[in-house]
Amino acid sequence: MSDGELAAAAERHLQFGWWALLAFLSLGIVLESFHGFKIGWYTEVANETRRHLWTLAHAHGTLLALVNLAFGLSLQARGVPRGARLRTASRCLLAGSVLVPLGFLLGGVSIHAGDPGLGILLLPFGAALLFAAVLIVALAQRDP
Repeated sequence: MSDGELAAAAERHLQFGWWALLAFLSLGIVLESFHGFKIGWYTEVANETRRHLWTLAHAHGTLLALVNLAFGLSLQARGVPRGARLRTASRCLLAGSVLVPLGFLLGGVSIHAGDPGLGILLLPFGAALLFAAVLIVALAQRDP
């Protein structure tokens, strides 16, 4: 991977990280306002699953935004794998960073007798992609 491609990947993760951080912190503000205004379809006991899933979407999205920022900074410091391993880790991290919080968010849109909606099915795919990204980077730290 050339220095230009490395710089572009770093920039992509930094941009994604900052925009995702803004989006998920905003989601947190919205969720807190639902509590503050006692919005029934969010705060009632029957909607506990929705509240829990959306809180998980907010928390995971915020954390993954920070992971993307750290990865982007690591790319700039050249502390990550290069070449095909870098491309794979980057793509897996970006896709997983979208799928995990989206799975929680969509899973909470329609609740069925206390169970999440079908959107939750995105979660295992996103988790597997995140696992792959972290594994690639961790293994590369042993053998750069």
